[in-house]
Amino acid sequence: MLIFLDVETTGLEKSDKICSIGIIAVGENELISKYELVNEGKKISPKASSINHITNEMIKDKKAFKESDAWKFLQEHNNENSTIVAHNVNFDIKMLLVSGFIWHGRVIDTLRVTKHLIPECEYFSLQFLRYELKLYKDEKKEALKYSLLAQNSEFIAHNAFSDALHVKLLYEYLREMKKHDELVELSLTNVLIEKFDFGKYSGRYIEEISMCDRGYLEWMLLNIADLDEDLRYSVNRYLSA
Repeated sequence: MLIFLDVETTGLEKSDKICSIGIIAVGENELISKYELVNEGKKISPKASSINHITNEMIKDKKAFKESDAWKFLQEHNNENSTIVAHNVNFDIKMLLVSGFIWHGRVIDTLRVTKHLIPECEYFSLQFLRYELKLYKDEKKEALKYSLLAQNSEFIAHNAFSDALHVKLLYEYLREMKKHDELVELSLTNVLIEKFDFGKYSGRYIEEISMCDRGYLEWMLLNIADLDEDLRYSVNRYLSA
């Protein structure tokens, strides 16, 4: 079972929770779609609402995630024969864990895989790739397969169902380049990043900075606790070269 998944949250702090989940699942001779708002007892911040367009009034009377159909579906398919596919999958898996759900199946991270296979992309956000790779050309045709099309007909960014749909399209694009098992393997393999895309050295090669400002890279490793996993790996590689 392939489970294309996206979650939206009440915010990005450690105490924040899932407030919506979108699932498109593809099994043998079956297509399943689910979109649910859930209430985990945590208020949605105004900043989060400005991104995902979900308000506290919208989730006021909704069930907890453990009582949702999405939870039951994931639990039913929580085994090594199922693969969750998501963009930055570690975030989604972490948020499931915050709600008490431990995933035992395999994962594919379309974000990391795209960095491996299409490193020339300028950006790697799902919405950028939607247009860069022209995934939008197939989104309406793909969405017609699912009953939730009318609810998400505008394919709004940061709508959990819409994003799950684009993850599916991105996965199929990547499958033209590698087999499924190879995508799983790449999802577990760190990406060697060449350039910074933020900060005072944005656009500069990390290898160059390791020679002219080594102290800055060492400071990053020590002081930025939530530093991107692949960036941390890359900085360590260049420092040890």
